[in-house]
Amino acid sequence: MNIRKLFTIIALILSAQPVLAQETIDKIIAIVGDNIILQSELYQYSYSLAVQLGIDPQEQPEKLEKMRQETLNNLITQKVLLEKAKLDSIVVTDEQVDVVLEEQIARMTEQMGSEEKVKEYFGMSLRQIRREFRKDVKERLLVENLQNKKAQEIQISRREVEKFYRTYRDSLPEMQESINISHILLKVEPSEPAVEAAREKIEAIKKRIEKGEDFAELARQYSEDPGSAAKGGDLGTMQRGDLVREFEEVAFLLEPGEVSDVVRTRFGLHIIKLENKVGEKINPRHILIRLDTSEEDAQRTVQKLRMIKNMIRNGEMTFSEAAEKYSQDEQTASNGGDLGWFQIDQFQIKSFKDAVAGLKEGEISDPVKTKFGYHIIKVNARKSARALDIEDDWKQIENWALNMKRQQELQEWVDRLKKDVYIEIKI
Repeated sequence: MNIRKLFTIIALILSAQPVLAQETIDKIIAIVGDNIILQSELYQYSYSLAVQLGIDPQEQPEKLEKMRQETLNNLITQKVLLEKAKLDSIVVTDEQVDVVLEEQIARMTEQMGSEEKVKEYFGMSLRQIRREFRKDVKERLLVENLQNKKAQEIQISRREVEKFYRTYRDSLPEMQESINISHILLKVEPSEPAVEAAREKIEAIKKRIEKGEDFAELARQYSEDPGSAAKGGDLGTMQRGDLVREFEEVAFLLEPGEVSDVVRTRFGLHIIKLENKVGEKINPRHILIRLDTSEEDAQRTVQKLRMIKNMIRNGEMTFSEAAEKYSQDEQTASNGGDLGWFQIDQFQIKSFKDAVAGLKEGEISDPVKTKFGYHIIKVNARKSARALDIEDDWKQIENWALNMKRQQELQEWVDRLKKDVYIEIKI
């Protein structure tokens, strides 16, 4: 199997959504080193993968069965790579897991239309969803980090690139129309009066707690967290990584019975009370007052972007200088908002593609809305579709040649790893 397809399927396996299957007696169907693969695990992942790949499990049972066999092979590969990752002391931080979890939840929210629909689909709260997926996400990142570490060890010479070009020249695609862009991102933030009103409300609640009123009862009355308010703000037993960073940093420093100062997260303002602590597990309660944004907040953000665009057009600053000063994209602000080159037909954000469609080099778009906030986009350069040239397109050809070499050598590496791990298939 092509190694790129192999790792794509592994990524799909690890991000597949659990589904309710017909109830069966579970059993071990494979042993891989110190790990086992359960029949329920195979059925869950293969069913979910089939749905993701457009296969109807009810109408196409033979394709589902083929998918199960392919899924089993790839689950075995995944377990082998996890064993290797542990042996090589590959590290994944809680922060890295948090980022991927939030991206995954944001993607599902966008696909389903709202967080409420996501919770309804899974039959659990977002906190429970994070906990349910956390182990799988961490395993996926361990495998990816191991794969990337191995891939970086594989390099390619100029002679190999030239040979690749001579061999595949007639079958290589032409260079598609591409575009180089920069952007400035502004997130929609609640207004200062709204923040101040929320802070006054939660500070008043905190004073009542300090005077001896029951935390749980106040949570039932005032908390705006629909998942915990009815339970007196009880979040259940938590461990590190289950909560957003700002909340977690405070909660784990509290002693049982202690109440925190006001804590701000992306969800709003919280007061936290620690009920119990056993080792690295805690049982917190909280009261949440949300910091919701309004259409007025969105329009204020749009107006600010238009003002920034006008300053650039009037020559008061360059786009790069404006990005460094105003953009809230931490990854690109420091380099002037540069997003690099994209092939037009491979834009992942449709609103970006639509916004730049009619722009010439040097022109700046009107504000564009995405799930991240609002952007203005500058077209730095365009390239028309054309045939490949080894000198002009050396970097692209080198990347293709290197990727092919890495795919081949990674597949051989995986095959060798499998020979060194005890594998027993029981079906």
